[in-house]
Amino acid sequence: MRHNLNLNWLRSFEATARLLSFTAASHEIGLTQTAVSQHIKALETQLGHKLFLRRPKSLHLTDVGKAYLPAVRGALDAIEMSTTGLFGPRRASTITMRASMAFIMWISSRLDGFLKDHPDIGIKTMTAIWTAPDQNPIDIDIVLAPKQHTRSDLELLADEAIVPVHSAASARKIRTPRDLLEQPPIHITGFDDHWARYLSGHALKPATSGGRLITDTSTAAIEMVATGLGCAVVIERFARQAIKAGQKIRIVGEPMDLGQSHYLVRTEHRTAIQPHVEAFRSWLRRQF
Repeated sequence: MRHNLNLNWLRSFEATARLLSFTAASHEIGLTQTAVSQHIKALETQLGHKLFLRRPKSLHLTDVGKAYLPAVRGALDAIEMSTTGLFGPRRASTITMRASMAFIMWISSRLDGFLKDHPDIGIKTMTAIWTAPDQNPIDIDIVLAPKQHTRSDLELLADEAIVPVHSAASARKIRTPRDLLEQPPIHITGFDDHWARYLSGHALKPATSGGRLITDTSTAAIEMVATGLGCAVVIERFARQAIKAGQKIRIVGEPMDLGQSHYLVRTEHRTAIQPHVEAFRSWLRRQF
């Protein structure tokens, strides 16, 4: 015959048996001490056995209680595992953020603080080369756009500057912007104007001879620079983050205004902003 056992009774028993305290168990479960005690008494009555030895200043499991605890703990664990397996881990909210790989690397170094303050919020990142499917819309969309733009849905996060970077091992060879012309240039697809803007700002023209390397992300360009393959012109904040992270690169000269900025794409006109997304947006603004 199956016993008609209340799941809350079992939870109260497991917590009390583990902590050997009605008070501690009540705090963990979120019930009053009286409620936990009543659950234990009801379970003992249903089973027809005492599970605890109650002393004035102590609480101990009976032999029956000790034998029963592993079975109860296993049953509760099995329920939790089955629930997680079928419905996924319990998490209140997940934010999907899309940005360039370099921006994701930069912001990731700061995410720890947000996650500690908001343990119930998950972060999913997507690089800007991917288009989000309709069933997984973008909550936070970060774009790099000209300062002089006509879009009404962009909120300024930060103006950007560019700097040339070279391998730390070649520090003696490169001291001025002109020295860059003697090194193989590493270009970033979609950002070829970085080189042109920087060189023209110093009244220099690109070298017409010699090979050049092309990659599709600033992150990859910085990696190539660190290995000594050449020099690249990248956004200053990304270069400084790479150096802070231990990349063996150095910056040449002073930063130069890029004429572009990072923006947050605002979506209020399409959908209401959820509280967890607004919390992340507020935190994001404070990082600049």
